[in-house]
Amino acid sequence: MVDAQASTTAEENRGAAPSVGWGWLFVLGGIIGIVLSGIIMVEKMKLAEDPSYTTTCDLSAVVSCGNVMRSVQAAAFGIPNPLIGLVGFGMVALIGAAVAAGGRFAGWFWFGAQAGMTFALVFVHWLFFQAVYVINALCPYCMGVWAVVIVLFVYVTAFNLRTYGDSGQGAGSAAIRAWDRWKFLIAAAWIAVIGVAILVEFWSYF
Repeated sequence: MVDAQASTTAEENRGAAPSVGWGWLFVLGGIIGIVLSGIIMVEKMKLAEDPSYTTTCDLSAVVSCGNVMRSVQAAAFGIPNPLIGLVGFGMVALIGAAVAAGGRFAGWFWFGAQAGMTFALVFVHWLFFQAVYVINALCPYCMGVWAVVIVLFVYVTAFNLRTYGDSGQGAGSAAIRAWDRWKFLIAAAWIAVIGVAILVEFWSYF
């Protein structure tokens, strides 16, 4: 009995871990985010060197990365936004690799990951609002980042709710299980809603 209790305690101390597939999803999301952030950073540097530079996605008055990158919103915290993306997505990829390799982390780590992804989610929705309704221009690379962040947020939230928030009974528990079961569709619907908002705003240009 003592040995069994000690084994259970040791297992709990090791912390919880998502599935290996979850880990690879975060590796993929992190890599995509790094690539997109890197492209945005390079384009922004070229614009800084030559204000007349035409970016690779300056396709029209609406689809214009240049207009977005020249805006004050492109450096919301006094530094270029893609630098934040490079660091943040690098951390995401490392977490995913650790999970895919069988790593386990304590609850405080996952609460920190949740806080980080929540910040990222709020930030990209602010950027979405600024791009669509204030700057009135779209940056496809930025939109890719928005989509990646939404997917990562939905999945890390599903894991944390299931692991630390599911009491096993009541409406709250049922909602948590539904979120976990349908997380892919939730992320897809979320991205679709943003897509519809963009189409509605720029319908006359398409």
